[in-house]
Amino acid sequence: MVDITIWFFISSGLFLGWSLGANHAVNVFGTAVVSKMVKFRTAAIIAGIFVVLGSVISGSGTTRTIAELGPINAIAGSFSVALAVGISVTAMTRYKLPVSTSQAVIGGIIGWNIFTGSPTDLGSLSRIISSWIASPIIAGIFGYCIFIVLKRTVLKWKIHLLELDQYIRVGLIIVGALASYSLGANNIANVMGMFVFAPLFSDHSLWGIVTITGVQQLFFLGGVAIAIGIFTYGRSVMETVGNDLYKISPLTGFVVVFAEFLVLTLFTSETIESFLLSINVPSIPLVPLSTTQAFIGAILGVGLAKDPHSINFKVLGKIALGWVIAPISAGLITFVSLFFIQNVFEQKVIYPVPYEISRSVLTELEKEGIPVDSIKEMTGKRFYNKKVLRNELLKRNNYTNAQIYSIFQYAIIDSFRIDSTIIVARLEKSFLTDEQAAALKLYHGKTFRHKIDFEKFLAKARIEFVPTGNKLIDKQIEETKLFIENTLRISAKNK
Repeated sequence: MVDITIWFFISSGLFLGWSLGANHAVNVFGTAVVSKMVKFRTAAIIAGIFVVLGSVISGSGTTRTIAELGPINAIAGSFSVALAVGISVTAMTRYKLPVSTSQAVIGGIIGWNIFTGSPTDLGSLSRIISSWIASPIIAGIFGYCIFIVLKRTVLKWKIHLLELDQYIRVGLIIVGALASYSLGANNIANVMGMFVFAPLFSDHSLWGIVTITGVQQLFFLGGVAIAIGIFTYGRSVMETVGNDLYKISPLTGFVVVFAEFLVLTLFTSETIESFLLSINVPSIPLVPLSTTQAFIGAILGVGLAKDPHSINFKVLGKIALGWVIAPISAGLITFVSLFFIQNVFEQKVIYPVPYEISRSVLTELEKEGIPVDSIKEMTGKRFYNKKVLRNELLKRNNYTNAQIYSIFQYAIIDSFRIDSTIIVARLEKSFLTDEQAAALKLYHGKTFRHKIDFEKFLAKARIEFVPTGNKLIDKQIEETKLFIENTLRISAKNK
């Protein structure tokens, strides 16, 4: 039996799922409904089914990029961020503006970072923002090209109008179902990803055949919330985009959703990433993608190909304003809600993580060119509050956000232990040579406080992770390194 307080805390995630479904219904079946090719009820049912399937089957949780922005490690903090994002998205939906839930989530996480004193990884943030800029442009190019191809081929085949309508209707249902599956798979992390690190639900075995994990149960609830949002309130945003921004015909509707689906696949497919890396070219970053921006970009691409004068750029400006307001409002609401949750309701919004400035940390900081003379007196002192550590650092030097982020990354107490039993069970045959495994076993029981100290020890044991210049091989090396670290990390082992 799940504690009633757990249901209360995840209710904000369910609310966020509902608001996401209401706002994002237009991205998957809006064109089909507005063009009168598919009834709203039929579209909502199909979308709901495939959203839930995508959430449970392919919802892998938050990406590493989102985790790097701000690891929320307390359920009350997750509740506050999800509630703030849900309120922001719902407000935008109320004004019939399609917004990006990913943008609002990023705004909420940054709000959490500011409140808790956690530094934001500007590198990860820049990759996410660049994807927000690139995705609508690429979707517009896809939409433009696909429409031109169809115009010069299919439309010249002189297919009977009734037969052509039937083909388009089937196409709209297929691409709508695929886009719905992708919507669930990619956006369930925004809805429930903040809660996956808390042991909310136990794994359950069905007849001893299939085991449903606690995370899958969480994703199922989030997927159902999205589906309910689509069914109950999805029509309003459909009317704004479909009738106001650009008059969508059945054929253009098919092209728009197809282009959106292609972009979504391009930015989320590990297969495409591996292929690009295998030919040693820069890969497309797998970052949280704004499906709404891709959808709007596809509409503009089709509009430019068909009739540029028919695009209502005033509505486009209003929609773009919503994209700016959503993350800012989510961040502000998150900050205020965290204050009340922590000080009025006396709930922990963050669990303390220990940090310590050691000699090895100072050495690494010097290698990066970060001044350390002013913080040498902090050597050996342990901090359990991020704000306190941040303030102590800023008292001694006017560090930039990027420099503070590096100090936090090096100073965190990460705790590794050499365990020969684990090496034999999980590492020896697949990840280590016999010589490397033997070298590690000699140091059974040895512990390390910092990740950098552990990595230096591995190098001495001739377990090195030196970049080769080949992007695919370097990615595999990095994955091996992370697996070894996660296997021998004390906190991971004890879970």
